[in-house]
Amino acid sequence: MKSNLAIRLVTAAVVVPPLLALLFVGPAWGFFVLVLVACAVAADELYRMTHPGDVVARTVATLTTVGACAATYLLSADPRGLLTVMAAVTLLGLLTPLWRLGDMQTAALRTLAGVAGPFYIGVLLATLALLRRDGGEDHGGRLVFMSLTFSWLADTGGYFFGRFLGKTKLYEAVSPKKTRAGFVGALVGASVGGILASLVYLPALPLAHAIPLSLFAGAIGQLGDLVESLLKRSTGIKDSGGIVPGHGGMLDRIDALIVVSPIVYLFASYTGLLH
Repeated sequence: MKSNLAIRLVTAAVVVPPLLALLFVGPAWGFFVLVLVACAVAADELYRMTHPGDVVARTVATLTTVGACAATYLLSADPRGLLTVMAAVTLLGLLTPLWRLGDMQTAALRTLAGVAGPFYIGVLLATLALLRRDGGEDHGGRLVFMSLTFSWLADTGGYFFGRFLGKTKLYEAVSPKKTRAGFVGALVGASVGGILASLVYLPALPLAHAIPLSLFAGAIGQLGDLVESLLKRSTGIKDSGGIVPGHGGMLDRIDALIVVSPIVYLFASYTGLLH
């Protein structure tokens, strides 16, 4: 445990400072480029699970996912253009397996992955970049940082609660290591993130809103983690990749953030925190 925790801390020390510098000092488009890179890596990891051995189909699906992410960001104010891209993404996902038939036993999985993957990773992750852009200089970076802390602190709370208090499994068939105590710890960690946001760096977010938002984000983030565990378990993969030392792959690291960021974006949109 100590070795794994040390690796996690060293990784965080290397990754977090430049991330925060780009988030608060750099332009919105710079953060969008970072999101696109994360999208591409996570998509490649996903399609390595669902399209093993087919580099061509995997590349097409990854590029489609990156395109869906970019379209969501660039065409968010153009519903007709966005709908056109989404229809094209869906059709491409449906038709690619006819071109790259492969094993008939996995054709359904590859077809559905090609359709759902661009929305799961590309569209949902794009909302993180939209938060940075649409929140403006006043709220954008802070809303993104809050989303990140929901994910990070929930992960930390879940890790320690599960390690020291966890006995009863949460959903053993999907994730054997997750416990109910870890789920509670994730809610506690996310709540700390919401309270800090309201009291320290995002005063426009009332505490009465921050607490329920953080609890919901913590819960949905844990479910996002379970979704990725289900994908890995069903395809016989332990980690989605090894790009992040101590954390596995990119998809392992952002599985909760992928579902938390659209929740925060919708909340911020409906409560007037976005321009």
